[in-house]
This record gives sequence, C-alpha cells and structure tokens, in this order.
Amino acid sequence: MLELGGVSKAFGETPVVRNLDLTIPEGRTAVLLGPSGCGKSTVLRLIIGLLRPDAGTVRIHGDALTRDNDLALRRRIGYVIQDGGLFPHLTAEGNIALMARYLGWGEDAVTKRVAELAELTRFPRDGLGRYPAELSGGQARRVALMRALMLDPDVILLDEPLGALDPMIRAELQSDLRDIFRSLGKTVVLVTHDIGEAGFLGDDIVLLRAGRIVQRGSLRELVEKPADGFVTQFINAQRSPLEALRGENR
Repeated sequence: MLELGGVSKAFGETPVVRNLDLTIPEGRTAVLLGPSGCGKSTVLRLIIGLLRPDAGTVRIHGDALTRDNDLALRRRIGYVIQDGGLFPHLTAEGNIALMARYLGWGEDAVTKRVAELAELTRFPRDGLGRYPAELSGGQARRVALMRALMLDPDVILLDEPLGALDPMIRAELQSDLRDIFRSLGKTVVLVTHDIGEAGFLGDDIVLLRAGRIVQRGSLRELVEKPADGFVTQFINAQRSPLEALRGENR
C-alpha cells in the first residue's frame, strides 16, 4: 500500500530523514517509534505530500506522489495531526463533515456517514453539536479520528494521536483504536514515542534514530533481539513505575 524508496529530507543544512526505504503492506498497522527529532512526524508529512522529499519517491498503491496528483492521492489518506487540530469555530459535526461538504456530498449522505462514524468510535450523538472547547480531551480525539475517516480513505496516518491525555482515557482510547483498526482493515501508520503503545497498537514497529531505521519488527523482537545498543537503551528508558518497583523488590 505504501512505499518510500530512498527518501531523504533536510531542513536547511539539517538532515531529518536519510535515504529511508520503507514498505507498509495493505491492512497492516505500522508504528513509527523513536525519540524526539528522529524524523517520525516528517515521514508522515512526506507520505501525505505536505512535504516534498529532496530525494527518493513516495508511492501509494504503486502511484508515485507528484505535484500533479498530490491532491487526488491525499484524498485517499486520512490524517490525524498532533492534538487533533480541530477548527474551534466549527461544531464536532462540522469538523467531521468539512471535506465531504467541500466535495459536494449531499446532506443525507453526510448525516448517514457521520452517524456511522459516531457509532464506530463510540462518540455520543448529543456531542456532535458541541464546539471543540466544549468537548473533553478524549472526545476531541474521537472527532479528529472521525474527520480522518469521513471519506473512507485507503490509508490512515496518526501523529501522536493520544498524546497529553489522562492515563485512563489514553488506555481506553488505545483499546478503541485497536478495535477500529482491526474492524476496518485499513493501512495505518501511527507515530508515537511510547513503546508500550507501539506494542499494543502495531503489527510492525519501526524504530527510528536520526532519520534512519534502526530496527523493524515486533515489540518482542526489539526486546529480545535488539539490533544494537540504542534499541536496548531506548526500551530501558521507558520502564514503567511498576517495572521499577519489581526491580527494587528482587
């Protein structure tokens, strides 16, 4: 479904993505993992065409992303940006349906699709008329997800979709996201810095460092067969409080 071949991107004199080769099969959830500044979010923006690679090619279902077709291909991709990015002057329903109305969907079709998505994401129907400032953090993330799914895209990109949420709300949304990904069978690329979240949501984990892939595989493979010392260091840096307590009690 997605293929990046020899993709590089620099901002000024600073390389951010370096000769990246990455293929993501259809229907799989790939998680881009790594420390801040490793190029995770830049890779998403390259996939959706918000940034142009300095070298290399991005392909979606075999079609190379170019200036001539980027708008058409972009409509096949749902994108959830950091913190949701909802428009404050639009209601939840208005945010969800924005692109559909822009593309000329009839109101019956819009209403039906919004209702389907509200049921899928377990969003309360009485919240559709509220503005973003009137929504909880978890509800706002569900609205951002519904907006990304509105046009029934082939690919879903999510950039830190659960960041800065209360731990209990985050855990609930993680479970819901995993169920949604499995039920829809979409190709998903998700960015996070949380290895537990990556292992819970991802079929494949792609660990990045300084714009390069250090290791790709399951969480178990990263833990039990690390490619180098950085992999082990990154994993050990994310020990949970419970794991730390177990270590003290040994």
